[in-house]
Amino acid sequence: MSDESVREITMTVPDSRPGALGPRQSVALGSAEALRLLAGVSVGRIVFTRRALPTVRPVNHVMDGGAIVIRTHEGGALTLHARDAGATGVVVAYEADSIDPDTHLGWSVVVTGYASLVTDAEELARYRSMLHPWVQQTMDYAVRIRPGLVTGIRLTVPDGTV
Repeated sequence: MSDESVREITMTVPDSRPGALGPRQSVALGSAEALRLLAGVSVGRIVFTRRALPTVRPVNHVMDGGAIVIRTHEGGALTLHARDAGATGVVVAYEADSIDPDTHLGWSVVVTGYASLVTDAEELARYRSMLHPWVQQTMDYAVRIRPGLVTGIRLTVPDGTV
């Protein structure tokens, strides 16, 4: 079969996948709704700078009093950055979403803020009991992200269906 005939077939066969519903509408979320959605999932991606370049890591998290908390380990790049930054913290972004792979409907939230090490022993113990790492590695530290900017979108079909 020639390339031209393949192109012809591809162009004439209708897309019958469940996600082929046409273009999505992106609806901005308020920060309260975005944080509520973020609290409803346990996995996200932390974005921070490493050697002057953006670095992304998948992590699990809990929400605590409006802050995002993740566990880290000794020698981890984020642990070292947060320690070096001291009480003011280091600028990070945190993203989580729930988007259906077939329909492409759902939501995405991005939080930008300051991450700092949790140094209070009681708080650290509480976070250890609340948040269990899913990698086989000792995670003796916790990092708290205090949101500064919270943005989010909900992906819907044009009639508003989620």
